[in-house]
Amino acid sequence: MADLFIKQSKQYAKARPDYPEELFEYIASKTNCHDLAWDVGTGNGQAAGSLAGIYKNVIATDTSQKQLEFAIKLPNIRYEHTPAVMSIAEVEQKLAPKSSIDLVIVAQALHWFDLPTFYQGVNWVLKKPNGVIAAWCYTVPRVNNVVDTVFDRFYTVDVDPYWDPARKLVDNKYRSIDFPFEPVDGEENTGPFEFMTERLMDLDGFFTYLRSWSAYQTAKEKGVELLSDDVIAAFREAWNDGGDGNKAVKFPVNLRIGRVGN
Repeated sequence: MADLFIKQSKQYAKARPDYPEELFEYIASKTNCHDLAWDVGTGNGQAAGSLAGIYKNVIATDTSQKQLEFAIKLPNIRYEHTPAVMSIAEVEQKLAPKSSIDLVIVAQALHWFDLPTFYQGVNWVLKKPNGVIAAWCYTVPRVNNVVDTVFDRFYTVDVDPYWDPARKLVDNKYRSIDFPFEPVDGEENTGPFEFMTERLMDLDGFFTYLRSWSAYQTAKEKGVELLSDDVIAAFREAWNDGGDGNKAVKFPVNLRIGRVGN
């Protein structure tokens, strides 16, 4: 997974949408203590930065050293470069002791994980019985009907052959992903629960976002330029319909959240 993002790490840090404050407020309301949180697959630290304003300390890990070079630096965030799979002994050595973490989050990355091994570590580090795990993904951006029509064809026809099969879990809003945890207090199930994030983008910024996709990099390595002149022209015409410049780009965010129980 890490290799998919090495070449476009700078673009990833620049173009990816931030997550809404309401998301973190909701998650924090479900944890009894706000002492220590672990952000797994932190990438450039987008989620870790928000956690650092709520939790006393944050451990943020990623398998990509290149991504971590662009991560947000704050005094209460400790970044760790980790292997893709860690044993319980490695989790204790690199991260934290057993039953010591209040919250584990995974932002836009759970679909890449070896879930049985990862969940073993999660169950080991989370406090019992109310330690919380929260994982979310955002699905395709929405701009307006004209731009969305061009985008949907681009996404479903041009880009689809180059996505890793794990992308289907995102397209399904994490409904079908294995998530063996108990509902948090006040909820009847573990979701997905929908939030919304919005980012103001010009067309060049939107293209930068598209180029940050793992599928874009995979296609490029196969000699295919997904943003061909024809595709760019179609997007430009749609984007400029009714006025060019910045547009509000909305990203639906789908959250799975649960607790470890006893």
